[in-house]
Amino acid sequence: MIKVLLVDDQPLLRTGFSMVLECEPDLTVVGEAADGAVALSQVRALQPDVVLMDIRMPNMDGIEATRRLTAAGPVPKVLVLTTFDHDEYVVEALRAGASGFLLKDVPADDLVEAVRVVHRGEAIVAPSVTRRLLDRFAEQLPTATAPTVAPDFSDLTEREHEVLLLVAKGMSNAEIAAHLVVSETTVKTHVSNVLAKLGLRDRVQAVVLAYESRLVAPS
Repeated sequence: MIKVLLVDDQPLLRTGFSMVLECEPDLTVVGEAADGAVALSQVRALQPDVVLMDIRMPNMDGIEATRRLTAAGPVPKVLVLTTFDHDEYVVEALRAGASGFLLKDVPADDLVEAVRVVHRGEAIVAPSVTRRLLDRFAEQLPTATAPTVAPDFSDLTEREHEVLLLVAKGMSNAEIAAHLVVSETTVKTHVSNVLAKLGLRDRVQAVVLAYESRLVAPS
């Protein structure tokens, strides 16, 4: 059973999301919060697997709450839901550690599947979209959340480093497999090794790290 915490300052939206998720046999809503500060305490008390996080909220916004949650450990995963579809919010949410970004008018089936996807440790933002967003905003975003210590890539094998660069260029596992002439299973293994060695949550964070470390540059 996947435990979900709903974080939104609009009670009606929380009720709607709860009704959608509770209809699924593998999902359960364990709690709700109206702002980021309450969400942090709810996470400690309820230990959810996935947090559906709004961005604009009083007291503490979703970006800051996401940043604090993901800094504390690999669980829970954060899926950002917002009515604001500006690219800046997408990038800031991903840099804060979110595993996905969706608009609140997402179809119910897509919302349910997104929860399952991020719970599996995958990212719900398509690689090509991530690359496009970072291309557009990499030079304009504030650097307050950028790593203060350069990451150590020396533990990566030559092939793992190559896979990291291809991920950062927005290629899917299938595209990387075709490019390297290997199986998708092999690519998934390489990606998993890269994430583990660099202490990353998912491939979205791998793309962000590659940009921040200047392994790749905006197109």
